[in-house]
Amino acid sequence: MACCVLQVTGLLLGGVGMVGTLAATVMPQWRVSAYIEGNIVVFETIWEGLWMDCISQLGLRLQCKFYDSVLALPPPLEAFRALMCIAVVLSVLSFLMAIAGVKYTQGTREDPQGVSIFILAAGVAFLLTGTLVLIPVSWTGGSIIRDFYDPEVPVPLKRELGAALYVGWASTALLMAAGAMYCHF
Repeated sequence: MACCVLQVTGLLLGGVGMVGTLAATVMPQWRVSAYIEGNIVVFETIWEGLWMDCISQLGLRLQCKFYDSVLALPPPLEAFRALMCIAVVLSVLSFLMAIAGVKYTQGTREDPQGVSIFILAAGVAFLLTGTLVLIPVSWTGGSIIRDFYDPEVPVPLKRELGAALYVGWASTALLMAAGAMYCHF
């Protein structure tokens, strides 16, 4: 019974982590404009994401523009896009493997070896997905913090951590927890 509870809990954690991975990938709030040096009158907020930039004017009007050319993007952004797309696909596959493992476990109790293969594959895939999400999210967070405290970066170009990074870190934690649960079997 405890085995089934852990499998279903891992399935729920992996499912929420999968949704979080997708959300972090499509959200434009990776980098958010910073308001420092006594500037309290703010008319627009700038969001920078993997796929687009957005400007919110007075909180009423939102304009978003997709990046024009893939070739004009900086290499780290191209790599982060690729890693996050791979992570989304792998998280869906991990979730499907976990569903198959849980269903197979509940269907046949006499073959424990077949059960462990599905569950172990889902666990390893969840751990790999969590690692793939963690790399671009943490790298972006580190570069934002480095640039924020760099005196050479002009004040209008300084950015703060956006909501997508927090979603990415949370989904990484959930995916790693689900992977650890499934690798424990």
